[in-house]
Amino acid sequence: MKNLMIGTAFTLVTAVAAHAGPAMEMAEARIAAIAAGDTATVSKEYAEGATLHWIGGPLDGTYHGAEIASVWGKFAKAQPKLKAKTTDVVEAMNPKGATVTANVVFEGKDKIPVRYVLVYRDGKLTDEIWQIDPALLK
Repeated sequence: MKNLMIGTAFTLVTAVAAHAGPAMEMAEARIAAIAAGDTATVSKEYAEGATLHWIGGPLDGTYHGAEIASVWGKFAKAQPKLKAKTTDVVEAMNPKGATVTANVVFEGKDKIPVRYVLVYRDGKLTDEIWQIDPALLK
């Protein structure tokens, strides 16, 4: 098992090789930015035409374009200064793109359990699934 600490807001626990690939590194930085409430960093990573599927919770919906930045702004305002514990991170890559899947529990005034799926093409986030998963709290 590998433990990494990025700042004070992000802990990654995973059973992967010692060297993360580029998609995993982008996902780790993204989770840290979400926890820190850094909506500018979170929003700039999207490719043109990207889609965010937020499944469950008060922000449930499918978002495109400027809607994505808006939803992250709402989330950061409602849940400031989070810590993130990430487990079961898996990166898959081929010449056409990469996916990263992870279980993340964000903690602040509430615990937010998320099954997170990120799809990258050409170094940009094209599709994202943020599924609230209460089973992660058990």
